[in-house]
Amino acid sequence: MSPMAVFVVVAAFTRPEQIGTGPAMMLWVLPLAASIAIVYKATKVPKITARSFIKESAVLFGSIVVFVFVSMIVGFVLTWLIVE
Repeated sequence: MSPMAVFVVVAAFTRPEQIGTGPAMMLWVLPLAASIAIVYKATKVPKITARSFIKESAVLFGSIVVFVFVSMIVGFVLTWLIVE
């Protein structure tokens, strides 16, 4: 790898990405949850076949998204009760 390429890669990480705190920003959870589900199932499934792997990954993805959504609602309600 050339020194210039290394410089470009390192320079890309000097300024953090700005991510807001609005409700639309919760959509960033979806690719993260998908990545977690796929990697976890790839390491835990004893025999990987396309059908079972996709099914189990989708179930885990759904359960992660539901848990995050319920946690968000609980946090919203607690914040509302404390502030009001």
